[in-house]
Amino acid sequence: MLTKTKKANAIKKTRIHDTDTGSPEAQVSILSKKIDELALHLKKNHKDKHSRRGLLQMVADRRKHLKYLKKTDEKRYVDLNKTLGLKNK
Repeated sequence: MLTKTKKANAIKKTRIHDTDTGSPEAQVSILSKKIDELALHLKKNHKDKHSRRGLLQMVADRRKHLKYLKKTDEKRYVDLNKTLGLKNK
Protein backbone atom coordinates (compact mmCIF):
# COMPACT_ATOMS: atom_id res chain seq x y z
CA MET A 1 0.00 0.00 0.00
CA LEU A 2 1.28 3.44 -0.88
CA THR A 3 1.76 5.96 1.90
CA LYS A 4 0.77 9.56 1.36
CA THR A 5 4.38 10.66 1.03
CA LYS A 6 5.24 7.99 -1.56
CA LYS A 7 2.15 8.89 -3.55
CA ALA A 8 2.95 12.61 -3.36
CA ASN A 9 6.52 11.96 -4.52
CA ALA A 10 5.28 9.87 -7.43
CA ILE A 11 2.90 12.61 -8.52
CA LYS A 12 5.52 15.33 -8.04
CA LYS A 13 7.76 13.79 -10.73
CA THR A 14 5.12 13.84 -13.46
CA ARG A 15 2.51 16.46 -12.60
CA ILE A 16 1.50 19.14 -15.06
CA HIS A 17 0.60 21.82 -12.50
CA ASP A 18 0.73 22.18 -8.70
CA THR A 19 -2.65 20.62 -7.88
CA ASP A 20 -2.52 17.92 -10.56
CA THR A 21 -3.69 14.48 -9.45
CA GLY A 22 -5.92 13.37 -12.30
CA SER A 23 -3.86 13.74 -15.44
CA PRO A 24 -2.85 10.55 -17.25
CA GLU A 25 0.77 11.19 -16.30
CA ALA A 26 -0.04 11.38 -12.59
CA GLN A 27 -2.28 8.31 -12.76
CA VAL A 28 0.38 6.25 -14.55
CA SER A 29 2.97 7.37 -12.02
CA ILE A 30 0.77 6.29 -9.08
CA LEU A 31 -0.08 2.98 -10.74
CA SER A 32 3.58 2.30 -11.48
CA LYS A 33 4.49 2.80 -7.81
CA LYS A 34 1.65 0.50 -6.72
CA ILE A 35 2.68 -2.12 -9.27
CA ASP A 36 6.29 -2.03 -8.08
CA GLU A 37 5.28 -2.50 -4.44
CA LEU A 38 2.83 -5.28 -5.22
CA ALA A 39 5.35 -7.08 -7.41
CA LEU A 40 7.79 -7.01 -4.50
CA HIS A 41 5.07 -8.47 -2.24
CA LEU A 42 4.34 -11.24 -4.72
CA LYS A 43 8.01 -12.24 -4.91
CA LYS A 44 7.85 -13.05 -1.19
CA ASN A 45 4.29 -14.45 -1.24
CA HIS A 46 4.01 -16.34 -4.50
CA LYS A 47 0.79 -18.14 -3.49
CA ASP A 48 -1.17 -14.92 -2.99
CA LYS A 49 -3.50 -15.31 -5.98
CA HIS A 50 -5.86 -12.48 -4.99
CA SER A 51 -3.07 -9.92 -4.98
CA ARG A 52 -1.82 -11.28 -8.30
CA ARG A 53 -5.25 -10.58 -9.80
CA GLY A 54 -5.13 -7.04 -8.44
CA LEU A 55 -1.68 -6.60 -9.95
CA LEU A 56 -2.93 -7.69 -13.37
CA GLN A 57 -5.83 -5.25 -13.12
CA MET A 58 -3.47 -2.40 -12.26
CA VAL A 59 -1.17 -3.29 -15.18
CA ALA A 60 -4.17 -3.29 -17.53
CA ASP A 61 -5.35 0.06 -16.15
CA ARG A 62 -1.89 1.58 -16.61
CA ARG A 63 -1.79 0.25 -20.16
CA LYS A 64 -5.14 1.93 -20.89
CA HIS A 65 -3.90 5.26 -19.54
CA LEU A 66 -0.72 4.98 -21.63
CA LYS A 67 -2.71 4.08 -24.75
CA TYR A 68 -4.95 7.12 -24.22
CA LEU A 69 -1.96 9.39 -23.71
CA LYS A 70 -0.22 8.05 -26.82
CA LYS A 71 -3.37 8.61 -28.87
CA THR A 72 -3.92 12.18 -27.64
CA ASP A 73 -0.38 13.55 -27.26
CA GLU A 74 2.62 11.53 -28.46
CA LYS A 75 5.20 13.94 -26.99
CA ARG A 76 3.79 13.69 -23.46
CA TYR A 77 3.71 9.90 -23.86
CA VAL A 78 7.38 9.72 -24.83
CA ASP A 79 8.38 12.09 -22.02
CA LEU A 80 6.46 10.00 -19.47
CA ASN A 81 8.13 6.80 -20.65
CA LYS A 82 11.54 8.42 -20.25
CA THR A 83 10.69 9.82 -16.82
CA LEU A 84 9.33 6.58 -15.40
CA GLY A 85 11.64 4.25 -17.28
CA LEU A 86 8.84 2.28 -18.90
CA LYS A 87 9.39 0.26 -22.05
CA ASN A 88 7.72 1.41 -25.24
CA LYS A 89 5.05 -1.12 -26.15
